[in-house]
Amino acid sequence: MGTPAIRTDHLTKRYGDVLALDGLDLEVQPGEVFGFLGPNGAGKTTTVRLLLSLLRPTAGRAWVMGVPVEDVVRAHRHLGYVPGEVALWPQLTGAETLELLGNVAGGVDTALRDELVERFRLDPGLRVRAYSKGNRQKVMLVAAFMTRPDVLLLDEPTAGLDPLMEAEFQALVREAAAQGRTVFLSSHLLDEVEDVCTRVAILREGRLVEVATLDALRRMGSLVLDAEFDGGPDSAAPDPADLAALPGVVSAEPHAGGLRVVVAGSPAPVLARLAAAGVARLHSHEPTLEEVFLGYYEATAGQQGAVAAAHDRGL
Repeated sequence: MGTPAIRTDHLTKRYGDVLALDGLDLEVQPGEVFGFLGPNGAGKTTTVRLLLSLLRPTAGRAWVMGVPVEDVVRAHRHLGYVPGEVALWPQLTGAETLELLGNVAGGVDTALRDELVERFRLDPGLRVRAYSKGNRQKVMLVAAFMTRPDVLLLDEPTAGLDPLMEAEFQALVREAAAQGRTVFLSSHLLDEVEDVCTRVAILREGRLVEVATLDALRRMGSLVLDAEFDGGPDSAAPDPADLAALPGVVSAEPHAGGLRVVVAGSPAPVLARLAAAGVARLHSHEPTLEEVFLGYYEATAGQQGAVAAAHDRGL
């Protein structure tokens, strides 16, 4: 497959007694949009900073486009970076900031820069101190994309953006991937990752617990069955507790006037029980990335409800 765009070998970082990243072995290929998932404190930002050589690893190594990350001058020629927390020079205008960042990067596609400014609806004549959080984020996104880097390291890149600008960002990510560039997207926004990523990694307490395509992750997960009952004489919704006791059932809960049953393994026992209860309508689907993610983190019912509410859908 050629030289990976990003490779890590047992990459480890400790802060005293705290193990922030534990033996990360990872390969990301050119042209991939790779999602790096985990809650706050999982080690996502630590990984990005190690790739940028802003931190020194406790153990292990990392490479960008075959260049050791500790060779900062050579490695950074391949990189564009957007941090989750943007700090810029308040006295400079947006245009001056982009010029300075472009000079540091060593070269800018000025036509692309101007196009990005328009697409993100950024007023480059304002001073940074007058920008909102979202507009500061736009400056960094323009700065990262305008150099056409081989690898984009994006750490929570849409913080502060409105939905229209989030859609513009996603379009840019797809365009970059189509041009053979690699996007490493560290995020806790599952909808965003699900929309643009080809593969994802799930990080938990500094350890890599899974790397797979979205389709493969869903196949490894459970089957979700939504059952509705019309209330006729031969139709009565079974007790969720009775369904939960069946082999392979992960959960059974009331949902949208019927029942939602999550099954791992064969759904035959559940289907037989639902058929005997006179189910009127039955819809099945693979789990969303959100549901898979929660499964890896052994979320409580309360946590599932909170995440579902944040994404405007039930689990």
